[in-house]
Amino acid sequence: MLATLIPLFDENMSVKAYSLFSQKNNYFLEPSYISTGLLDGAGRINGLEIIESMGIETLSPDKEIFIPINNIAIFSNISEECKAPHERIVLLIDNSILPNEMYINRLKELKEQGYRFAIRKLPVASFEDYRQILLLCSYIFLNHQKIDITMAKIYFTKLYPNIKLIAGNIKSQEEYEKLKFQGGYAFYEGEFYRTPVTEGENEVNPVKINYIQLLNIVNEENFDLTDAADVIGRDTALVISLLKIVNRMAINSEITSIRHATAMLGQRELKKWTTTAVTKQLCLDKPNEVTRLSLLRAKFAENLAPIFSMAMKSQELFLMGLFSVLDIMLDKPMDEALDMVIVSKDIRKSLVNHDGPLSLPYYFILQYENANWQEVSRIMLIREIEMDEVYKAYCDALKWYRRIFSE
Repeated sequence: MLATLIPLFDENMSVKAYSLFSQKNNYFLEPSYISTGLLDGAGRINGLEIIESMGIETLSPDKEIFIPINNIAIFSNISEECKAPHERIVLLIDNSILPNEMYINRLKELKEQGYRFAIRKLPVASFEDYRQILLLCSYIFLNHQKIDITMAKIYFTKLYPNIKLIAGNIKSQEEYEKLKFQGGYAFYEGEFYRTPVTEGENEVNPVKINYIQLLNIVNEENFDLTDAADVIGRDTALVISLLKIVNRMAINSEITSIRHATAMLGQRELKKWTTTAVTKQLCLDKPNEVTRLSLLRAKFAENLAPIFSMAMKSQELFLMGLFSVLDIMLDKPMDEALDMVIVSKDIRKSLVNHDGPLSLPYYFILQYENANWQEVSRIMLIREIEMDEVYKAYCDALKWYRRIFSE
């Protein structure tokens, strides 16, 4: 099994939902699967299987989850497959669900059970034929490159006032800003949130420089705990976060100073805490998804280390994943952003030049999070990597992320 979450944003860059894309087979081990992708899972729904095994709270504690469903699995016993609240799940259908009586009646049954629907890959020419299905849908994904949103807004407002429009496959921040200005879309999906705006000169906020200084201290070999404590003491948010962690350990001890608190943690635990705490602070003026992306990439990369025969480089891979969005955090080109932090030559090569020994795991992670399963399958075949190992590495990263944000 392979699975990844793709966020849907509103016009304030707040994540409102996730699409859960998954695949059960390896394209290259089973070439015939490429032409029969719609039958993936056949009578079962991979996304619901993942939710049931992991728990919907691990994927997201409060967001809707869009689950792709094919024209066979839609007739399965969905409630039995997954016990998650129906209102949290949006069944994502496409034009393989035909606008005939059999499918329409089944959609009505599921709607009565509390499920909602989104539809994608529906050509404009098919809108009228799909009228009865569109009346049952809560969302529709539109190809913003081929559709005039002004006309679409009038059309859907008049005929389907209860359906929300989603713009998909948005490549850049500029494209997103243009669509947002035009109005009409409820949600936006694409890689635009991972694309930094680097035009013009951008001075790094002095507070962020403080965080970067702390990162540089703890990434030095055998760093001085008092140096770290002095930098932490300059920021109230970091002090509070540190004391929360240490107070759990110091049940019978009174913490008398920040230096005392750092000594209680020790180098190893202080470095682990700093990594997550500083990442949160660096991303405060960015969409929450940037923090999530940075930390998930870091943990996923670390988990992939032994799978790519790089167990000795697990911490280096963790930092590579963490700093893979440093350009977004600092609004600078990646090479300039990396000049501000202490990183290895291999991390720089991977993030700036896309080469070097760490570049393949990084490339793999990018393809994985985009649900480019064909390329992911190709790499797994070449490297003799088991699909279940990769799935476990990703699921463990999701569980780790949930734990650190629930503390």
